[in-house]
Amino acid sequence: MQETGVRSQESGAGDQETMGGAALLNFNAQCPIPISDYPVITLAHGGGGRLTQMLIDRMFVPAFGAQPGGGHDGAILSILGFDSTAAPAEGEALPGAVSGLAGDARTTLHTPAPRLPVGRSTLHAPRSTPRLAFSTDSFVITPRFFPGGDIGSLAVHGTVNDLAMCGARPLVLAVAFILEEGLPMDELWRVVSSLARAARDAGVSVVTGDTKVVERGKGDGIYINTSGIGVIPPGIEIAPRRARPGDLVLINGPIAQHGIAIMSVREGLAFETTIESDSAPLHGLVSGVLAAAGEQVHVLRDPTRGGLSSTLNEIAVQAAVGIRLNETSIPIHEEVRGACEILGLDPLYVANEGKCLLIVARETGETVLAALKAHPLGQEAAIIGEVVAEHPGRVVLRSRIGGQRIVDMLSGEQLPRIC
Repeated sequence: MQETGVRSQESGAGDQETMGGAALLNFNAQCPIPISDYPVITLAHGGGGRLTQMLIDRMFVPAFGAQPGGGHDGAILSILGFDSTAAPAEGEALPGAVSGLAGDARTTLHTPAPRLPVGRSTLHAPRSTPRLAFSTDSFVITPRFFPGGDIGSLAVHGTVNDLAMCGARPLVLAVAFILEEGLPMDELWRVVSSLARAARDAGVSVVTGDTKVVERGKGDGIYINTSGIGVIPPGIEIAPRRARPGDLVLINGPIAQHGIAIMSVREGLAFETTIESDSAPLHGLVSGVLAAAGEQVHVLRDPTRGGLSSTLNEIAVQAAVGIRLNETSIPIHEEVRGACEILGLDPLYVANEGKCLLIVARETGETVLAALKAHPLGQEAAIIGEVVAEHPGRVVLRSRIGGQRIVDMLSGEQLPRIC
C-alpha cells in the first residue's frame, strides 16, 4: 500500500488505531495539505479544478480510503445476494416507498423491491455480479432560481446524473435540507415542489430525508444534499481507466449553458435570447447508448464544475493517456460564446448540468452518435476528439486556425457556487 502522506505526531497520542481493517487517524494527526500553503479553505477548493483535486487526493482519500469503483462520480458496490432482476422497470416507482423529510426522518424503505440485504461488498467481483451505484451531492447554488431550473430540480438532476455516469439506472433518493431562519415559506414550497416534480419526471422515488434549521445569518437561505442509489446492468463496466488510444470522445450537446445562465442572472446581463441552464436528467439518454453499444462504452462523465477541460484532464490522468480535441467540433451556441467573450470566460471551463462526455471504442462511434441523436437531449451531439498514446495525462486542443495548445485543468475558481 502506498503511503498516504498523512503523518501522525511523534507523541503517543498520534499513533494509529485500526477498526474493521481500516486505519483510523486520531485528531492529532497532521493535516496532509501544507498549512503554510493553504491555511484556510478558498473558493477555488470547490471549483472542480486543481485545488479540488488536491483536497480529495491529499486529505479525503488518506482519511477515508480509495473510492470503490475508482474515479467515478459515485461508488460502485457489488452486493452479494442482491437480486437486480427484482428492481422495478425504468420509470416505474418503487412500490410502498415512504418519504419523510421532517425531524430526524428515520424513514426506512418499506418495499419488497429491490431488496438490499446485509451482505459483503467487493470491488473485484465479476461484472455478472449485480452491482449498486451510490452517490451523494450537495447544492449551494446562488441564485436559487435561474433560467431553466432552480436548486430543487438541480438537486435531483445532479445526483441522478452522477449515478447515470456509473452506468446505473437510478432508483431512489434521500434528500436533506439545511434551512436558514427567516427563509420565506413560499420560496421553500417552490423549491420542494420543483424537487418533487423533477424526481417524478426522472422516475425516482424520494424515500427518506432530513431537515435542519440554522440561525439567521448562519446560512444562505437553503442548502440541499441528495444521495442516490441505482442498479448497474450486468455486463456494463464504466471506468476512467478503460479509456485507451484510438477511442473516440463524444458529447451530447452544446457546452457552457448552465454556467452562463447563472452568471447572466448574477451580473444582471440581458441578451437578445435568454440563455437557459441545460440542467436535465441524463439517465434515459445513457440507457439508450448502453443498449446500442454495451461494453464498447468505456467512460461516461458529466462535465459540471471545471467544465469540459477539467473533466477530460481527470480522465487523461486516471487512464494515463492523452486526449486530443478539435475546437471546431465542440458544439456551443453563438449566444453562449458571445456571453463568454463579454465575461472573459473560456467556455471549456464553464460548468454544465445536462451534458455527458462519452469515450467509446472507435468502431462503435457512429452507432453511439446515432443513439445520442435519437434522444431529445442528444440532438446536437458530436464527436469532438480522440484518445491518443502521445502526451499521457494531457489534453491538447487543435484550434480553429490549425494551431495546438494544451488545455489544462482549471486553476482557481471561475464561477463559485455554480451548483
